[in-house]
Amino acid sequence: MDAEWEIATVIFVQVVLRKLGRGSRAVAGRLVRAPRKGSVVVIEFSDGMHEYVTTPVKRVLRLAAKDVFYIETVNSRYRLEVRDRERALEDASSG
Repeated sequence: MDAEWEIATVIFVQVVLRKLGRGSRAVAGRLVRAPRKGSVVVIEFSDGMHEYVTTPVKRVLRLAAKDVFYIETVNSRYRLEVRDRERALEDASSG
C-alpha cells in the first residue's frame, strides 16, 4: 500500500501576555498551549529554551471581533493579545 505524505500546515502565534494588576511585566513569545478551561497556558520565549506557564485556567473571555482574551486562572488574571499569526509549511514525513 502506497502512503502519500502531505505537507502539514503549522500556525505559529506570537502573543503578549500581561498579568493584570500593579507592577506586572508583559511576557512576549510564541503560544505553545492555548487557553482552555482546566489546562495551563504555555508561552515559549524567543530563545526557544524557556517557557512561561500559568496556573490552570478557570475562565476565558474574548473581546468581540478582536484577538484579545482575558484569562482568569486559579490565582491570577491576564490579558492575552495575539500579535501575529505566521504560517509555515513543514514536511510531514520524518524520512
